[in-house]
This record gives sequence, C-alpha cells and structure tokens, in this order.
Amino acid sequence: MTVRLLTNIGRLWTGTDVCSNAAVLVHDDRIVWAGPASDLPQSVPGVIDDIVDVDHVENLGGGLVTPGLIDAHSHPVYAGNRWAELAMRTSGSTNNEIVAAGGGVASTVTVTRGTDPWTLCNNVRERLRQWICAGTTTVEAKTGYHLTRDGELADVRMLRSLEEEPSMPRIHATFLAAHMLPPEYFGRRRDYIEAVRLWAGDAAAAGADSIDVYCDEGHFTPDEARVLLMTGQRVGLKARLHACANERVGAAQVAAEVGCASADLLTEANDDDIKALHHGGVAATVCPGSALHNGRTPPVRAMLDRGVTLALGTDHNPGQCGITSMPLVIGLSVAMFGLSVNEALRAATLGGAAALRVSDRGALVPGMYADMVLWDADHEGAFAWAFGLRALRVWRGGVPVQA
Repeated sequence: MTVRLLTNIGRLWTGTDVCSNAAVLVHDDRIVWAGPASDLPQSVPGVIDDIVDVDHVENLGGGLVTPGLIDAHSHPVYAGNRWAELAMRTSGSTNNEIVAAGGGVASTVTVTRGTDPWTLCNNVRERLRQWICAGTTTVEAKTGYHLTRDGELADVRMLRSLEEEPSMPRIHATFLAAHMLPPEYFGRRRDYIEAVRLWAGDAAAAGADSIDVYCDEGHFTPDEARVLLMTGQRVGLKARLHACANERVGAAQVAAEVGCASADLLTEANDDDIKALHHGGVAATVCPGSALHNGRTPPVRAMLDRGVTLALGTDHNPGQCGITSMPLVIGLSVAMFGLSVNEALRAATLGGAAALRVSDRGALVPGMYADMVLWDADHEGAFAWAFGLRALRVWRGGVPVQA
C-alpha cells in the first residue's frame, strides 16, 4: 500500500473543476482526495490515519496539473513509412497514381506482413513512449495492417503485452481487420467479411476491447459495417466506426443504430448525422491533424451545440498523420475547430473516456485512476499558445513515468 501526496499545485484542472494552490492524495493507483491544499484532510479513513505519515510527498513547484490525456483514435501498429507517397500527394498526384506507384494502405500491409514480430513490437513500443512522454496516459490503438487472422490477433496480443510494461500508456485495443479488402481476397469480398466475423471472437479472447470498421467509399458499405459491428458486439467488443471521413454513405446512421461507442473523423457529417449521433448516444471523435491534411473540417461546433459528446484523437497512421502529441491536438482543435481551451481539454480527457466507454479515468476526482500530468505552464491557456505544450512529469496510476 502506497500513499502519495502531491503538493504546491499552482492550478489543478480536474475535468470537473479548477482550483488554485491545490493538492492531490493518491492511494495505490487511485485518487482519494483532490482540492485546495487548505482543505486537505488530516486523515482519510481506510487510507491514512495522519497525513504526516504519507509515504511520498512531491512538491510540484506551483505548476499546472491535469488528468492524463486520452487519445481516442490512433493506428500505431504498422511497419515502414509512406513519406514518398506524401511527397507525391503534395505535388498533385492522385490516389490512383499513388496506388499505381506502389503506395496506399496496401503498401503498409505488405511491409507490415513482412516485418518480424520483434522488430514490429519495438517500433510500436517506441511510438507509444512518445505518447506517454507527451502526457497521454491512455491510447486507443487499432490493428488493421496485417488483415490476416494470425497477424491481427498477434497485434492485439502485442498491444496487451506492451501495456504491462513500465512507462507505457494504458491501451484500448481495437480490432480493425475491416480496414480494407486485402489483395488475396480480390473478387471474394463476401468471403473476407465472413472471415472477419469469425475472427471477432478470437480477437475478444486475445484481449481486444473494441471492433472498428472503415465505412466509406472504397472500404466497406453501411450494410457490411452493420453486420460486422453487431458480430463484434455479440462477442463482447465495443463498436466503433470510421464514419463520413470522405463521403456520406450512411455511416453515422449505422453508428447510431448499432449503438457505437464512437463515430470517428466525421469530416462530411451533416445535421441529420449529428442528430442521429446525439439520439444514439454516440460520441464523436475528431482528429484535427487529419482534417488539416485533408483541408476539410468536421462540423464540431454543431455537434457540441446538439449535445454530442466530443473526443479528440491524433489519427496517427503511416499514410497521413504522424502526430503522437495530444497537447498539439488540443492546440490545433482550438485554432481549427473554434473550441475553447476548456472544451478541447474536456474532449481530450472526459470526452476520450466517454468515447472508450471507460469510467475510471479522464478526471482527477476520488475513485479515478491517478493518471496525471504536470505541465510546463501555470495555466491551461498555455495549450492554445504552445502547440505542443511540454509535459514535465507524468504519473500513471500514481507512479511517475520515467522519461
């Protein structure tokens, strides 16, 4: 049993409140008290009889402390890169020209399949370290670049094993075999969909938390997405959906109908889609890095005005966006989407927890995981200024993460 006291917090942004001259008391991996230091109790029944007997006291020098950030959408499990493809795209090449030159998602699938598991794991480990060192203590991490049963299941197991290592973020593993139709299934689309349905139960047994489907032109149809998501739900996986990223094909309506935890990207969503998400209780996960890359922004203000829960993600992936910094995502969301700093921070904490449907993180209140960040600032407004505010200290479950 360990009791840790963090003192001299200049400003504590809890997710539900803000207070100055604050303190946080942690028992094992949970918060047992947080608030103004002047109100710090002398004892906490069942935790500590006298506050002077705490095991560790840390003076945080008057800085800003927030909950650990939550990245609600990322694709970190891949090998290789597609930088040459990005250069082609910025020079005016079309998607067809890029694919003809050997690029596109299929190229990442080929390289990932050809990479030995040890090398792939090391690459993913290094990426995840970038997230937690930047203040992100929970990462939603998708598979989707093997597109074989054994490869996708190995990716899920790898994510689960990495989460157990010191100085790794918490992982929400998402099974995304329905990313695209793999080349060996050309002309056998129905066979692949049936295969993915059969793999879903194995993915759940391997430790996946969610199932995702890329529902868009050139990927999977709404009817296919509905069948795949409902199959995943029957084996205990939460449902997520890439929706309205490039075209409106009815994906948002499917997300609401199925009861997805989140619909993601939503660049082309309209008012009917937003209404459906609200009525279906579906969180909207938006990714400013990808929106900036595509030159199109989702209707974020309309979503908030309608009462849709907003979450933020990096959408880190090999073909479009290399961001691993949620502080950068917060800054971009303020600048691009017109969010207030508080709205963006909530989307990156409590909103992310809602999108993952976890109730044990995202706020610094009693009972929550003691996932916390001390920032190189004394006010949360710095997120809108720094475009990548620096994390000075990170705690996962009350334990300091070693840089």
